[in-house]
Amino acid sequence: MIPTDLFQRIRRLEIRIRGVVENVFGGEYQSAFKGRGIEFAEVRPYQVGDDIRNIDWNVSARMDETYVKVYEEDREQTVMLMVDLSGSEDFGSQGRSKREVAAEVCAMMAFGAVQNNDPVGLILFSDQVETFIPPKKGRRHVLRCIRELFTAEPASRQTDLAAAFRYLLRLLRRRSIVVCVSDFFDDGYAPMVRAAAQRHDTVAVEVVDPREESLPEVGLLDLTDAETGETVTIDTRNRAARRAYEEAARDRRQATAALFRRLQVGHVSIRTDADTVEPLVEFFRRRNRTGRS
Repeated sequence: MIPTDLFQRIRRLEIRIRGVVENVFGGEYQSAFKGRGIEFAEVRPYQVGDDIRNIDWNVSARMDETYVKVYEEDREQTVMLMVDLSGSEDFGSQGRSKREVAAEVCAMMAFGAVQNNDPVGLILFSDQVETFIPPKKGRRHVLRCIRELFTAEPASRQTDLAAAFRYLLRLLRRRSIVVCVSDFFDDGYAPMVRAAAQRHDTVAVEVVDPREESLPEVGLLDLTDAETGETVTIDTRNRAARRAYEEAARDRRQATAALFRRLQVGHVSIRTDADTVEPLVEFFRRRNRTGRS
């Protein structure tokens, strides 16, 4: 039984996101993700200009007339959502956590998939796979995935992106759309992401909180690593300390963006203090214009 407040929260999210998908995002989603390839549709009589390589000789012999095979783009694709549930995802300094932003991103992708009759699956991970929901179609299934995003209680607060992508690669046999939502506070995951990008249409959605980029001048401030529990104290009145913090954050984000460019993985940043919809819409518009992520 879903608690009433959670049910209402999910329902409000559904109403808002479905409106956005139907009016704005759905078309961008459909244009951005082309079908896996070409599949057979039917045969029809040969017409002048048809490629002779498409002649169906068996049908032509039976019908005593030349017939050709007609193919169409295979539009249906599995959308696999991968969501980081490690300790750092619970952080949020602007009224909503990174995990809440992740839920909004996944809702947009999932309802976009529903609109295009694509099945949606969900992997929730920390330094292990916490939850796996196999791909299915339909609104009820999407709502189940969103509910899991809000209610899942991970067994670990650590992160292992490489292990999550390794699990994904064992799981998916056919080319799929893979959307990984994380702050990417981890190292050593590049080989697994590269392998995923070679097999699947892969998008990395980086969730960022502004307090991770700069510190307010409030005197002594204890900073605790949500995953390790380690605490350091910074004197935020010290301009050099604040500058070092900002430079470290900037370098990390630039390195993450450079990594995804090198791996040819789509990359979009979503902030907890800004709109979720517009960066995603702009990302897919840019992808549609350029043919690249």
